[in-house]
Amino acid sequence: MMDAVAIDGSSGSDKPRRGRRVRMTGAERRQQLLDIGRTLFAERGFEGTSVEEIAAKAGVSKPVVYEHFGGKEGLYAVVVDREMRQLLDMVTGALTAGHPRELLEQAAFALLDYIETFTDGFRILVRDSPVAQSTGTFASLISDIATQVEDILGMEFKNRGFDPKLAPLYAQALVGMVALTGQWWLDARKPKKAEVAAHLVNLAWHGLDGMEQKPRLIGHRKS
Repeated sequence: MMDAVAIDGSSGSDKPRRGRRVRMTGAERRQQLLDIGRTLFAERGFEGTSVEEIAAKAGVSKPVVYEHFGGKEGLYAVVVDREMRQLLDMVTGALTAGHPRELLEQAAFALLDYIETFTDGFRILVRDSPVAQSTGTFASLISDIATQVEDILGMEFKNRGFDPKLAPLYAQALVGMVALTGQWWLDARKPKKAEVAAHLVNLAWHGLDGMEQKPRLIGHRKS
């Protein structure tokens, strides 16, 4: 009669037996590969990361990576898409009701919070994407966030007698300023987050507050 095997993989005898390796579900394996890819893409970029290395760190063969994502490009595209949605959700969620200056503060904090919490994700987003897609570049990310700000600026422009059609231009300028400052702060991390947000809003708010309805050029070039 055969000895019964215990849950931990040992038999009734004194000799210990190695327990069986627990297999991941398809969803668990996919998430593992995404986590590993995210870390490697942040450290080395798309070109510096190989399918072989991703597979080795996951303890699987290369075909497993191809099975889940079709290759490195597919894995990268999913990582970028997730980070884009994470950041956009944070910015959109932060833009709650309040004074326009407070909304600027909320937007600045949302981006800086993302950089602080999802550092690897931001490093990936600020790199140029090698994948031919419309949502894989830092420029398109800025455009998506600026769209969230346009309506706020449009209403404020209308209330102050400015042309609301110019709101998209100013939204791009404001969001670009915050995003590029955040890119610098990613490595500098000085001054503290709240101080960076305060200085960004100081420049943006007082710049908007002193705007001319019909700005003019003072240099010799007029076109």
